[in-house]
Amino acid sequence: MTFRVLPIEPDVLDELRKLDDAGRELSVRIEDAKDGAPLRCCLRRAQPGERIALVSYSPLRRWARETGAEPGAYEEVGPVFIHAESCDGPASPEWPEELRGSRRVLRTYSEDGHILGGCLLDNNTELSERTADDLLMDPEVALVHVRAVEFGCFFFEVRR
Repeated sequence: MTFRVLPIEPDVLDELRKLDDAGRELSVRIEDAKDGAPLRCCLRRAQPGERIALVSYSPLRRWARETGAEPGAYEEVGPVFIHAESCDGPASPEWPEELRGSRRVLRTYSEDGHILGGCLLDNNTELSERTADDLLMDPEVALVHVRAVEFGCFFFEVRR
């Protein structure tokens, strides 16, 4: 594989815990489900008793500032779950095992931040890494966002 799986960066998480990308303050809840909310900070599911928050996040915003891209309307804002306090991040740089098994869309973006296309993964988890790798072979693709199909929310980013 020629890619990196990237959660939301720790400094961005610190910003979101103060004020999210929709301008809202953090609202904390205690996870009560056994197979809890998918956390975008450490790329695993929340465990019962953990303090988590649902925040609004714009996955292209900081990347665009960093690269000079102009995503325009593609700079969308959507909901993501994170730990309410700082955490250690993902246990592994590999594709997150705990977030497998559901339908996902891999959405590709150009270097200017515009959507180039996407690919649906319909519960076929064996194809996840190969599909991301294949999408990144296209020189026009700058990054890939992995998203939930049913809710459309951002899970993580994949880059070369």
